[in-house]
Amino acid sequence: MARLQINGLTKRFGSVVAVHDMQLDIADREFMVLLGPSGAGKTTTLRCIAGVEKPDAGEVYFNDRLMNGVSPAERDVAFVFQTYALYPRKTAYENIAFPLRARGYSQTQLDQTIREVARKLHIEHLLERRPSQLSGGEQQRVALGRAMVRRPSAFLMDEPLTNLDFKLRVEMRSELKHIHRDLNTTLFYVTNDQTEAMSLADRIAVLNAGVLQQVGTPEAIYDHPVNYFVASFIGNPRMNFLRCVLRNEPTPMLAGVGGAWQLAITPALRDTIRSRSDAEVLTLGVRPEDISLLIQSAPDAIMTEVYVVEPLGDRTIFDLRVGNEIVKVRTPPTFDAQPGDQIWINIDRERIHLFDPRSDLAIM
Repeated sequence: MARLQINGLTKRFGSVVAVHDMQLDIADREFMVLLGPSGAGKTTTLRCIAGVEKPDAGEVYFNDRLMNGVSPAERDVAFVFQTYALYPRKTAYENIAFPLRARGYSQTQLDQTIREVARKLHIEHLLERRPSQLSGGEQQRVALGRAMVRRPSAFLMDEPLTNLDFKLRVEMRSELKHIHRDLNTTLFYVTNDQTEAMSLADRIAVLNAGVLQQVGTPEAIYDHPVNYFVASFIGNPRMNFLRCVLRNEPTPMLAGVGGAWQLAITPALRDTIRSRSDAEVLTLGVRPEDISLLIQSAPDAIMTEVYVVEPLGDRTIFDLRVGNEIVKVRTPPTFDAQPGDQIWINIDRERIHLFDPRSDLAIM
């Protein structure tokens, strides 16, 4: 088993800083997910941990042992690449068997181990095929199987589910969680898919432009984003953002820039906001599930116009026009309204977020 520590990791490619001064501690047996958009530096981070890339600054430790200068083969990690890296002339069976033969497994042990892993990955029927006879998703599962049979001290996975169809991705997310519990090992997983991150991780590290933004449990990342980027990147549909000002007359309230809406708040909340920011214009953030729809007006409700209706079977997404801005609301599929209808919304004040647009940091 392995505890991974990254201290001040920096990697440059010419004038481009791919990873900047990263500090990250991955606990023994933890499922850590590094989440971020394409080009954020996720794969570069993974390659530095594996020893495939040499960092320009910083250290990587496995169980308090410095890994800088240690070859990838001596780090006892299994790297599942986004590209499959399979031997083209070997069958799937032989690709999975390769690390076991190097360790001197008997044929009986080897066969039993391979077939157990193949069953978990749903590739029992593919074992005699070569990579050219497999789809991209099938090749990815073979690559995953080759890593699993090694039982290393840590798994490093670079978007291993990218090429799977939706149904299989859902199944494999569940299987990966089971595999993690079964193998009882450390797993560092890179993805740009927030659903994967939220469903798989013990903790998530959010990365943007090479800089770590926030590290925490999925619940903490979702409910308490530290800045505008994290708030906007996590959530589907994403968080709604409305420009607003803080007013005191006749009662404390947040009011939309342009006067299209207002939201009454308590004096205590007003004081908290002012103690944390003196910005004239703030950014209000509210998630689509924290807004309720009303057919008729009610106290503190905000009038809107239905712009677009997106029925998704188990839920419906309403795009509502509020002044010159669009707000997305997630509702049960039974709520009925059509484009052009006038309806009202209530915002759960216990669930709102506020950001200072000068720094993009969360005020609350």
